[in-house]
Amino acid sequence: MVLLIQYTLIFASVLVLVALGGCFSEHSGVINIGLEGIMVMGALGGALMMKYAPAGTPAFLMILLVILASVLVGMIFSLLLGVAAIRFNADQTLVGTALNLLGPAAAVVLVRAVNMAENADNVSSTVAYGQAKKAFLVNIGRFEFNWFMLISLLVLIASYLALYRTRFGLRLMACGEHPQAADSVGINVYVMRYAGVLISGAMGGLGGLVYITAGVSEWKFENGVAGFGFLALAVMIFGQWKPVNIGLAALLFGLFRALSNVYTGFEALKNLNLPSTVYNMFPYIISLIVLVFVSGKSRAPKAEGIPYDKGQR
Repeated sequence: MVLLIQYTLIFASVLVLVALGGCFSEHSGVINIGLEGIMVMGALGGALMMKYAPAGTPAFLMILLVILASVLVGMIFSLLLGVAAIRFNADQTLVGTALNLLGPAAAVVLVRAVNMAENADNVSSTVAYGQAKKAFLVNIGRFEFNWFMLISLLVLIASYLALYRTRFGLRLMACGEHPQAADSVGINVYVMRYAGVLISGAMGGLGGLVYITAGVSEWKFENGVAGFGFLALAVMIFGQWKPVNIGLAALLFGLFRALSNVYTGFEALKNLNLPSTVYNMFPYIISLIVLVFVSGKSRAPKAEGIPYDKGQR
């Protein structure tokens, strides 16, 4: 049971960060389905920072540097979507799909180039960072606390306050609902949409970092992030683009994902004699079922996915 809670919280932490990122982007009017690729690139930035941070770096400084690296790489990568969708009015779905294909491929090429430069005997797409990962973990009895659990909760609270209690958040949502009306009162729609995309890149990159520090000491980047970017989109839709609902949805999806890791510890599940792959499929099956029943009643921002034309009224 302790392991189930632990994995549920860590997977929920990943999902809530990435889903909130998508929420900010879509509230600004830009659909970001490229979260999977952004997660991979953010994970790469964090992994390389853990690998090359000087030995003996204090734990707090290590956490800070790794988070900054993941956030920065995620933001830079998300700019590809921002420029294509906002500056050139490209189809946002196609650009997001391209990001999902480009992210893992670029990560593999970069990591293999790094390993080759170090004359590694086995040139692979793996970055070893096992020792540095310990900076994020604290053992509390049998429970392994990851600092990202707390960070995700703080980000969730901050996102709620930013969207509903600040001028920035209200302006951002106005750009996703009625961009022409927002422009008429002096709000720069283009700037707000860039801000939404960059925030999604920052949170997506951080979510990728949380994923690779959850339970692996090294990660092959061609494996991607096991569809967590798409799960986060399902969490966002199920949560109706509202931070609190997204947090609750992330816990639900995180629970089903955690079952695939610890099902052998539950006699009732073990006695079903189902292959482990069935348990791995649980969160994706649940996401399909949820979307079938929820998508018809979902209320997305009205102007999401629609390129803004300043001359249109």
